Amino acid sequence: MSSDAKKKYQLEDILSDNVSIMDTEDLTYEGTPPPVDEEAGEGFCVECKDQQADTFCLQCKEPFCEVCFGMIHRTGKRAGHKSEKYSVAIKNTDTDDKERKKETVESNDHAAKPEIKLEAALNVTEYTEKIDDASSTGKAKRVVKQVKELCAILTGIVLGCDFKRGQELFADRSYEDNEEFFQTIFEIGRRHKIMNPEKMRSAYGKLMYLLSDSMIPEVKEMLGFDCVVPIKTVYSFLEERHGLSVLHEDIVLLATMEIVPDGKTRSQIQAEIKRKERSIEQLSRKYQSKYLSVDEIRHCLYSIGDNNAYLRANRDPCEKMIRALEKFFKPTDDSKDEFSLSIASGSQGHRLSHDHETQYIYVNQTLKLWREILNDMFKLWTLADQDMLSTSNPYRLSQTGQGLHRIQPCPAVSREMHRTLFKAQKKAGTWIGSSVIHLGDKNVPNALVFIDKYNQVARILSPICITIDRLDELTKNEGIRKFILKKFGSLDLCRKTILADFFQFAFDGSGADNFYDAGSCIDGRLTSAWNWIRWL
Repeated sequence: MSSDAKKKYQLEDILSDNVSIMDTEDLTYEGTPPPVDEEAGEGFCVECKDQQADTFCLQCKEPFCEVCFGMIHRTGKRAGHKSEKYSVAIKNTDTDDKERKKETVESNDHAAKPEIKLEAALNVTEYTEKIDDASSTGKAKRVVKQVKELCAILTGIVLGCDFKRGQELFADRSYEDNEEFFQTIFEIGRRHKIMNPEKMRSAYGKLMYLLSDSMIPEVKEMLGFDCVVPIKTVYSFLEERHGLSVLHEDIVLLATMEIVPDGKTRSQIQAEIKRKERSIEQLSRKYQSKYLSVDEIRHCLYSIGDNNAYLRANRDPCEKMIRALEKFFKPTDDSKDEFSLSIASGSQGHRLSHDHETQYIYVNQTLKLWREILNDMFKLWTLADQDMLSTSNPYRLSQTGQGLHRIQPCPAVSREMHRTLFKAQKKAGTWIGSSVIHLGDKNVPNALVFIDKYNQVARILSPICITIDRLDELTKNEGIRKFILKKFGSLDLCRKTILADFFQFAFDGSGADNFYDAGSCIDGRLTSAWNWIRWL
């Protein structure tokens, strides 16, 4: 028996057990294929299949003979369907049929928003609950479970995107024939999450663990193909099409800038939009070629612009909090001041002991470090993707004190994080607290957890920034204004009270058990802020 035949036999043997949704009575057979409904021939009624079609239903988009059309459309919702002569309909759809044949797997029409289909398939599976289970830590058990669940999910994705293609996959279970399809779907899903961090909140974890399992040599051999391809970027896209020169133009900054309406008149906003669109059109016309169309260049520029929007939503809250810290507090303030930032270990839940000046510098350094990390978040996310899906970087299941987790080294993310920390420390001159970076241990088990933690920074800081900024607007209500003035004395004192509470209790090392694991380490600073949010 050849190796390919043996591999296919093994896959069918694994899938034959009554565990996976792949196995149904309809598809269990020996020697002969399962019965398949005979399709109507071209020009025949889709219902009876033996009469010439003379009527085409515009809602069903199917041809019928006169008798079948009348019978099916007698009552219910179909009674209101419109129809036309089949000969007329066939002429109108000839052009559409030709276009459909040209569609590739990368077409949005073919995939019908593939990231949505992928998320739907992941949401209905219990992949992580079944695979990361303490009762199935044996290698043989896990491999069998991984293959079964992977195949079930892969088939579900195909069925969601293309039902006919999914039926064919059910019939012969030939996943290798759909390698490019699966690779494209998974790549789009990963890229969609990076560009939209608020999307796929639970499905993304399942996706990454599923793909990580698909890279295990035994599982990959059983499947017969590779599920993972590198994430597409603007740079790689332009490089393949000899279009990198577009990125070196000065006006690329105008073409990719984000138009922020804050504090601007309508005419100013319109002028900025027109200037941006002119720059995009100028670059698109100048660099179009036989390898690169105008629309593709335009799409690349808009994609770069999305990064600027991401930075404003995620990095800029750090900037605002740094400005608020420096505006309302000074490092030399009297420690007896009502708004002193000093904290003492063991008092009010604090785990660190800092006088006002030390806490001021500690908070300032932490916010600036978060700003640096979020400024390079797309790069860190790409490196995290590499760490999780590397064939030479296996994980192990282990109890971390917070449940069973996949502990996996993060060499690429770790190198970049140490560079970022060194840059922040160099700017600061002196560094308060620990500089330990937890990655691939019980505190931050893998790169997925790292990404999830730092995606929360904006979620923590943004509500505070919005509250501080909108106090003036809120106090237009006379009742709210009187309450704030009576309670705090002034709007600035109200702002200072909110900020003082955050700067004290969100940076007090209260996120874990001891100094080394949390306290003032790089991971512990964010964990403490998480802890502050939890107790609000």
